Amino acid sequence: MVWGGPTTRRETRVRSKLTIFGIVFPVVTVLDLITKRWALDALAAQRGELLGGLVPLTLAFNKGAAFGIRVGDDSRWLFVPVTVAALGLLAYILAQTGRRDYQRILAICLVVSGALGNLYDRVRWSRGVVDFIGPLDLGIYDFPIFNVADIAITCGAILLAWSFLLEERAERAAAEAGKPEVDAKASEPEPAP
Repeated sequence: MVWGGPTTRRETRVRSKLTIFGIVFPVVTVLDLITKRWALDALAAQRGELLGGLVPLTLAFNKGAAFGIRVGDDSRWLFVPVTVAALGLLAYILAQTGRRDYQRILAICLVVSGALGNLYDRVRWSRGVVDFIGPLDLGIYDFPIFNVADIAITCGAILLAWSFLLEERAERAAAEAGKPEVDAKASEPEPAP
């Protein structure tokens, strides 16, 4: 690109994705880091609560995956490369996503932000990921302890699954109507290099 020259469609596509990421990533990261730091300080000696006891706060260190799933004594060295590989896959999906597919872009940004927050904990020490919200009594079982990064990952994963479902429905409807497949968000094809 020549400075001051016209922007290409690809540059516009990348810029809109970076703008969304530039908003989501700092918000999730700052909230995650601040709340984990607070939990380490405030909940080290005693439990806490939110909303009149509805949400218990308990400091825990998760050395495993989601919901405390563990593989061996120090499974962090398994989860670090798995997380890096998942981040690579998400980067690929983001690159393939249309610039106006805001739902999918937001979903990927949420998952990436949360995954990086938890990856930071895994890499910085052997204690595990700092979790502090919960356990939540759901009546039939206690929902495991989690953190802000886990909330971002979960919300992003649900949003991402929903976006894929909508895309599949749009493709199926187009196929049934005898039309060529159309992206649900009218993505623009990548320009030839």
